[in-house]
Amino acid sequence: MNSFSPTNPLHRWSRRDFLEKSGNGLGAAALAWLLAGEDRSAHAAPTPPPQRPRAKQVIQLFMNGGASQCDTFDYKPELIRRHGERVDFGIKASATSVPGPLMKSPWEWRQHGQCGRWVSNLFPHMARGVDDMAFLMAMTSITSEHSAGLNMQTSGFVAPGFPSAGAWVSYALGTSNRNLPAFIALPDPVGLPWTGKGAWTNGFLPASHQGIMLNPSAENPAPDLFPPKSESFLTERAERDGLDLLLRLNRQHQAAAGHDDQLEARIASYELAARMQLAVPDMLDLRGESEAVRRLYGLDQAHTAGFGRNCLIARRLIERGVRFVQVWSGSGLNGASGNWDNHENIGPSSDLEKMARASDQPAAALLRDLKSRGMLDETLVIWTTEFGRTPFNQDGNKGRDHNGHTFVSWMAGGGVKGGVAYGESDPFSYQAAVDKTYCYDQHATILHLLGVDHEKLVFRHNGADRRLTDVHGHVLHPILS
Repeated sequence: MNSFSPTNPLHRWSRRDFLEKSGNGLGAAALAWLLAGEDRSAHAAPTPPPQRPRAKQVIQLFMNGGASQCDTFDYKPELIRRHGERVDFGIKASATSVPGPLMKSPWEWRQHGQCGRWVSNLFPHMARGVDDMAFLMAMTSITSEHSAGLNMQTSGFVAPGFPSAGAWVSYALGTSNRNLPAFIALPDPVGLPWTGKGAWTNGFLPASHQGIMLNPSAENPAPDLFPPKSESFLTERAERDGLDLLLRLNRQHQAAAGHDDQLEARIASYELAARMQLAVPDMLDLRGESEAVRRLYGLDQAHTAGFGRNCLIARRLIERGVRFVQVWSGSGLNGASGNWDNHENIGPSSDLEKMARASDQPAAALLRDLKSRGMLDETLVIWTTEFGRTPFNQDGNKGRDHNGHTFVSWMAGGGVKGGVAYGESDPFSYQAAVDKTYCYDQHATILHLLGVDHEKLVFRHNGADRRLTDVHGHVLHPILS
């Protein structure tokens, strides 16, 4: 009879043995995040400067593909008046694009709120919340290429491999929930953005600051944490029993072997992975949300359900202490289809209308829900994209080409003054004209509102002191309350 005896050296398991034998069930990417307890000891996060934070967490709504500013938020009477004219912007035809005449927006415009902000009828729901938003009307990118532009808006650099803003926030502030990471990304149900998982990379920061991807619409919503259902043999009870066993082994080892910094960090990381496996399913379970809340986010309508579910999950994540949540609208997997990259048509029945209808109600619901719960004052919400679109048509059709010279982003919530606009584009919405604003300035402002000085948030890498804002960036004080 083969009975187990802890005194038998052939049967004795150390904690290291247990972890090595059981680690495969935890998920490789999750362990890359969690096993970085060792990284933390080697690269301790800097102490945030002694300034009072105005916000505790961030939700970034990212419109993947380049949302057209001149069809949404940047109203230009001159563009309407001179529709069909050709204006020399100094642009030459390329092998892939021929600039056409000026093209007015096919969408109707109205002023909204006490601030009188112009918004097109693509966004009727967001239009009702303009008094809570600060619009950055002269956002500018140094590139008009999708992947490079997306890299710039997420990490501050056009080249890949640099830490995203969420990773920097995680590095600066850590997580306030021992069961969840500080940084989580919620991709579009259709697929990942142009740069894939690079959009939430930790870059050269310790692996603990990598964004963890959750896809609530998928059969396996946490592929980085859980094995596919077809390969899973663990019940929730079994997982809890496994965690209890791990904790008992930890205590036994501590009593017998004393303190070991490296091993303690590794063991703590595995324990945290197990806790996350138990916390995530409850967080993704929306059955506890009222029917009114589910309708508010559009979960009862097919066209808004995907983005709406992710916006609602984002609220639940920050309620549980997650510092930074990305919510993506649009995938980069299908070329110029299923995202905001509208080269061929920006009118009725276009992808632009489809993406706007899918995201408008949920984004507005997020602000309204946060405000009703008293959470908006401590949550910074950002709506952004990688660049804008041209005010003229492309190749003689009804679409618009990429335009990094100007686009629009808005911010709302913790520490932001609502109902204001900063910056201005030229009369045609072709390029920024007043108070040109770069991602560095927006990133500096985000960190400032979180109580972090962007010039002091530094990580030494390859002999250089690296920052999210590189050597640039100014806090946008005019939009702060």
